[in-house]
Amino acid sequence: MYSNADLDDAVDAGVLTSDTLLAFRSFIAERHKTSLVDEEQFRLLTGFNDIFVAIAGVILLVAVGSLGTLIGTSTGMVRDHAHMESPLAGILVAGTAWALGEYFTRQRRMALPSIIFLLAFSIGMFWSLTASGLMIVGQDHDDQMAVGITIGISGILTALATYLHWRRFAVPITIAALVAALVGAVIGFVGANNAIDDLLYWPMLICGIGVFAFAMRWDMSDRDRRTRRSDVAFWLHMLAAPLIAHALFHLLHAFDHDLSTGTGLLVVLLYMLFGLVALAVDRRALLVSSLAYVLWALQSLFEQVGALQFGMALTALVIGSALLLLSALWHKARALVVGWLPGDLAMRLPPASDPGPASRAAAA
Repeated sequence: MYSNADLDDAVDAGVLTSDTLLAFRSFIAERHKTSLVDEEQFRLLTGFNDIFVAIAGVILLVAVGSLGTLIGTSTGMVRDHAHMESPLAGILVAGTAWALGEYFTRQRRMALPSIIFLLAFSIGMFWSLTASGLMIVGQDHDDQMAVGITIGISGILTALATYLHWRRFAVPITIAALVAALVGAVIGFVGANNAIDDLLYWPMLICGIGVFAFAMRWDMSDRDRRTRRSDVAFWLHMLAAPLIAHALFHLLHAFDHDLSTGTGLLVVLLYMLFGLVALAVDRRALLVSSLAYVLWALQSLFEQVGALQFGMALTALVIGSALLLLSALWHKARALVVGWLPGDLAMRLPPASDPGPASRAAAA
């Protein structure tokens, strides 16, 4: 398997000509009866060897983390013996993940292992920095101020370390991991001065909207989604969507057992709005991230009208059918939604349909 970025690299290397690549992409689009832009392609596997290496890598990282915890415990490098939080475990995991990336990412260009090693590096750094910070301040989990500030500082430092990883390996998910660390820092600083958990959802919602805007900046720089920038935008959308959906629906108390009819209808309407946004920007992440909430809301509405025994079945039938129908009609629906938008905005979004070889050649 290969990505659009690999094909572009083949053109740069002289293996393929631009005309050949253009004809190939047009052939694939015609064969699948869809525009390649609308497929949200991103490379996850280059072959089964990716899965093999990923499994072996996870086993190795778990072993290294466990050894780090044992060594830290025996040498006293733990925050407290009750929670067994040793900064040494995080350091060893992060260092091992970086070392593995030197071969499997920089030389072999393996997709799934690269993603796992990047996540292991960032999580290991965050774990190590947080555990070290709590050891320095000598506070326990009940001190909200100390924990919040420590998490905030650790998030910033983790973001800096993740940026170095991006400069070295340029794995597309790295930017999303970096932004996630910064979001964690914001939540940590806000939580340090906030005893009401519900108020944390407001900064989460604001961060989600900010991440979405950042993702759109990457998306708009590659409207045809042929380069690595599109992959970076994909992972940023995958981060922004749960932040927005989780915060917004929790602020609406969408998971309350006594969900009112009005709130349930509002949840459904917001999901439809998410669908329009997803169609406009050609990203399905918002629909997936908010799926659990709309399923719960629809089930509650069905139960309130007397369909208690069939609530879940009816909900799954309605949502499943609607999403499959939307997938089948995605291109036509996109063309309709984008057609409603102002011209300047529509021109900055991915094209609603494949313009075809002639117009692409003219544009080139």
